[in-house]
Amino acid sequence: MADHECVSKLSIPDWSLLPNELLEIVCSNYCKTLNKCFDIVHARSVCRLWRSIFPFPSCLLRPRDFLPTFVYYPYLSRELCTLEKIPLFLFRVKTHATSTSKYFLGGIGRDESKDHMELLPSPIQCSVKVTIPRCDPTLIKMLDCQIIPLGHQYRMIGCNPKDYKGVAYLPLNKKGKFVVLLNYTKVLLVLRSRDKIWMRFSNISKASCDYLVAFRGRFYASFLNRDIFVIHPYSMKVTPLMPLHHLYPDSHIYLVPSGNDELFLVERIIIPSNGVGVLDFSRFTCRVCRLDEEAGKWVVVSDLGDRVLFIGEFGNTSCPAKELPDGCGVSGNSILFTNGPGNVSFFYKYRLSSENVKDDLSLLRFSRENRVIIRNKSPPVVALHVEH
Repeated sequence: MADHECVSKLSIPDWSLLPNELLEIVCSNYCKTLNKCFDIVHARSVCRLWRSIFPFPSCLLRPRDFLPTFVYYPYLSRELCTLEKIPLFLFRVKTHATSTSKYFLGGIGRDESKDHMELLPSPIQCSVKVTIPRCDPTLIKMLDCQIIPLGHQYRMIGCNPKDYKGVAYLPLNKKGKFVVLLNYTKVLLVLRSRDKIWMRFSNISKASCDYLVAFRGRFYASFLNRDIFVIHPYSMKVTPLMPLHHLYPDSHIYLVPSGNDELFLVERIIIPSNGVGVLDFSRFTCRVCRLDEEAGKWVVVSDLGDRVLFIGEFGNTSCPAKELPDGCGVSGNSILFTNGPGNVSFFYKYRLSSENVKDDLSLLRFSRENRVIIRNKSPPVVALHVEH
């Protein structure tokens, strides 16, 4: 038995002894490969030599700009707040249970404060510390996870008053110039890098801004009265988008970018039940429109393809479901809201074959196929258990 243990130990290679020439070849090939950032983190955990040769993945860094505080606009302030670019990922944690899949959705950082998923390197193995408000930190091994990148999100750090609702950022050129649009206290504020002063944005809807996103070099803002505008970052010209024909007066709209490929508008339709104003959440439906940039209007779609849209307090994003295995509880052509009442939700899907053939094919409905238990719905991390 002792001899067998010795042979097993001898058969495990010591990767820290790899010649420098070979190590540099491995490093150059890995660093040229997209979506290998966590493999590089694993490589850096082997030993000090590997850590010195493999640069920390740039896609996991959180670049920052220091901006004047916006509380005292339009006056110039010496107080500063931080605009941070946060990488977003979907972590699917492998579990022994065959009927439940566990997911973490949110931002990730490196040796930062306890408001995200933090990388913790250790020999050979790497872990992620997930810190959720009002919960004990959770350590998960990255080798036990399926990790899908979801782009980036911008967030103001250091001064988040009660009425701060979000921020959007657009670079203007390669010289470091940029424009920031801020949704704050029922108004939109704009800051140009050349001025470094917040100014109130005028000539726009009288209603409060609800969602603000940057997409393909432009800002898009939706308002509570369902106005939607395109804002050009150079001229700050405001162009209204062709309004939608809303099915119900109590519907709510959400802007959901799908990477740099598509911008969707999701209309969540609230249908009163029994005609007395009582809401039945199982009767909620959704309609999705895609932005036609050339025509300057929204086009109703009846198929999201491989995408699953996530809508919640941390921001709205899209995930390619084809990267997830069959039977994990998450499939494409669906929408999941993580900001609803209670901690139980379901995916919205287009009409199933067993439903009424007269149903509107452009509407998504509660599927009730896979129940979703939302363990945490507050940013920056959303924790989900999908039962299937």
